[in-house]
Amino acid sequence: MSIREELNQWMLENLTGEFEQIRWRGGPGDEDSSPELRRAWEQKFGEAGWIGLQWPKEYGGRDLSLMDFVEFNEEYARHGGPGRAGHIGETLMAPTILAYGTQAQKERFLPGIKNGTELWCQGYSEPNAGSDLSNIKTKARLVDGHWVIDGQKIWTSLAHESDWIFVLARAEEGTKGRDGLVFLLVELDQPGIDIRPIHQISGTAEFNEVYFTEAKTEADNIIGEVGEGWKIAMALLGFERGASTLGQQMMFQNELNLIIKTANENGRANDPSLRRRIAEAHAGLKVMRFNALRMLNGTQDGSTSKEGYISKIFWATWHRDLGELAMDVIGADAEIIEDELSPMQKLFLFSRADTIYAGTNQIQRNIISERALGMPKEPRGNTNG
Repeated sequence: MSIREELNQWMLENLTGEFEQIRWRGGPGDEDSSPELRRAWEQKFGEAGWIGLQWPKEYGGRDLSLMDFVEFNEEYARHGGPGRAGHIGETLMAPTILAYGTQAQKERFLPGIKNGTELWCQGYSEPNAGSDLSNIKTKARLVDGHWVIDGQKIWTSLAHESDWIFVLARAEEGTKGRDGLVFLLVELDQPGIDIRPIHQISGTAEFNEVYFTEAKTEADNIIGEVGEGWKIAMALLGFERGASTLGQQMMFQNELNLIIKTANENGRANDPSLRRRIAEAHAGLKVMRFNALRMLNGTQDGSTSKEGYISKIFWATWHRDLGELAMDVIGADAEIIEDELSPMQKLFLFSRADTIYAGTNQIQRNIISERALGMPKEPRGNTNG
């Protein structure tokens, strides 16, 4: 039985009953919907062995091939599988631990991710760092066998639903930029951490501010050495541009399918200009898929290929345009809110942030020019003084 047939059978048998209400839910802009039920789904998914399929067999994976993994994600999306509450742990944290973690860290953290019992969030962005991650100010110091952390993170997706956070912090006094950083694994449920949700224009609140006031984590909860935090952080972002994009693209396909269905139902599919934009959206999604396959055929050590450098700006711009297309397909009714925002209205509002978070389009262009094309670096002021 192929992986597609295997998952198809399982989804038919299990995405039922109480889980029926989260079918098609939990995608971009909808990530804070039914958190308890989606957490239960994550554990059910883990119990069935669907998490970590590409991991080595010694850590409970199946060493799944790239094309099998593509089929797996396509089948999951075809059933309207809910947005995965554990995707940051599975697609970002786990590959980083597998590539750079110690044996003890693999034994401690991988089972919780694989079983769907421990959820992770990302502690990178800071309120005064702008789009330059190397400007972070959060500090960490070693005291009596523990890292003690002080500072603030922002735009932390699903921190209020997570158990652990990976934190990029400055551990060497007087260092600037990429020097002196550490990559720490920190449990969220402790007195020194305060999580405050940020309410958005879409009415959702999946982003948070996370305050650290002498928060602690054990000295061994560091990936790499002191001063290697930047290297580890960039490797994790390399993984973000890898397998994790497949699930995202399947969500995009579902959104495009909804737009096409709506256009056919309300007659706006007869508008030549909208038909052209729908066709362009379809073509763009295909380009995204083929570029993802090019990325995934490369080295899987977290390094970013030239194909990877163009990934973020391409999908972010495509998705923002898709949100605008959704509004134009709805027509004048797009400005009317009934009891709550419709999925297409949520898509439009949330997608306005796509070209800003995780590095603005302007930052992405700098990265492409400097790192991929080898052009001279943009002059930068001293923002660390």
